[in-house]
Amino acid sequence: MRIAIFGAGAIGGFLGARLAQAGMDVTFVARGPHLAAMQANGLTLRSGGDSVTVRPRCVESAAAAGVHDYVVVTLKAHGLVGAAASIAAMMGPDSALVTGINGIPYWYFHGLDGPFRDRPVESVDPGGTLWAVLPPSRAIGCVVYPAAEVVAPGVIEHLYGDRFTLGEPDGTRSPRVEAFSKALIAAGLKAPVRPRIRDELWIKLWGNLAFNPISALTGATLDRIVGDADLRALCRGMMLEAKVAAEALGVRFGIDVDKRIAGAAEVGVHKTSMLQDLERGRPMEIDALLGAVVELGGMTGEAMPLCRSVLALVRERARVAGCY
Repeated sequence: MRIAIFGAGAIGGFLGARLAQAGMDVTFVARGPHLAAMQANGLTLRSGGDSVTVRPRCVESAAAAGVHDYVVVTLKAHGLVGAAASIAAMMGPDSALVTGINGIPYWYFHGLDGPFRDRPVESVDPGGTLWAVLPPSRAIGCVVYPAAEVVAPGVIEHLYGDRFTLGEPDGTRSPRVEAFSKALIAAGLKAPVRPRIRDELWIKLWGNLAFNPISALTGATLDRIVGDADLRALCRGMMLEAKVAAEALGVRFGIDVDKRIAGAAEVGVHKTSMLQDLERGRPMEIDALLGAVVELGGMTGEAMPLCRSVLALVRERARVAGCY
C-alpha cells in the first residue's frame, strides 16, 4: 500500500509520521522550509513527552511523487481547488482520495438520495471544478480530530487526539476504506469506519461553524467564547439554525447542542484555526465552515439570520485583513 500525504503540515505530518513509524510506504508532498528540513533531517514528531524522527520520502511536486494507492489531502479547504490538478496526477485508476479537510466537502451530495443528489456545493467547489477534476466516486470521507502544530520546519508537536473517522459517501464498507482503516489502526491511531459519514462531519462542523468565525471577529479564545453568556448564546443560536438545515438534508445528530458546546469548553484556552489564520495573515476557511452551511440552508429554505449575519461580518473582517 502506497500512501501519499498531500499538504504535509501539522495534521498531515502527524498522520504520515505515525504511518511511517509503523513501516508504511509514505510519501510527503510539501514545500518551503518545512520540506527542506524534512529532506535534510527527517520529520520529528513530538507527542506525549516522546520524540521520534522518521525519514519518509519527501518531494515538492505531484510529478515527483508519482501515483499512489491512497492520496490523503490535509490542506486547508480553500487550497483544494488550486491543488486539484496536482492531486489528480497522483491518482491511478484504482486510487482513493482521502479528504481530511474541515467543513462541508465538495462531494457532499454525491450519491445522496434526495432532490440535491450529485449537486456540487458552490461555496467550496465554484463551478464544479473539483467535481470534474477529482470525481467524488474516488473520495473517502475523513473527519480529523487530532490537534497538532508545526513548531519549527520539520518538527511537529502533537497536542491531543488520535482519531480519524472514515466513511464512504454511499455508506458502504468498501474494501478500500476497510484497508485504509486497518493501516491507520496498525499505526496506533483510531480509525472507525462509519456508515453515515455526513453525520460525523456535522458533529465536528457544528461547533466550528460558530466558534471559528466568532473567535475571528472578537479575538477571543474558545474558553472565553463558551464562558461569556452572550457569545455562548450567539453560538448556540447559530448551531440550532444549522441543525434545522442539516436535518432537512437527512443528518442525524447523536448529541444535543449543549453537549456539543460543553465538549468545546473542555478544550480550554485555545485559539481556533480561523483566528490563528487571521493573526498570521493567511486565508481563512470561511466558506467551508460557514459559507457552505448557509448555502445548504438556502437550498432547504431556511432563513438562518444569525449564520448569515456572522458570515457577512467575518467575510468583511477577512477582506479588510487581506485574508479572503
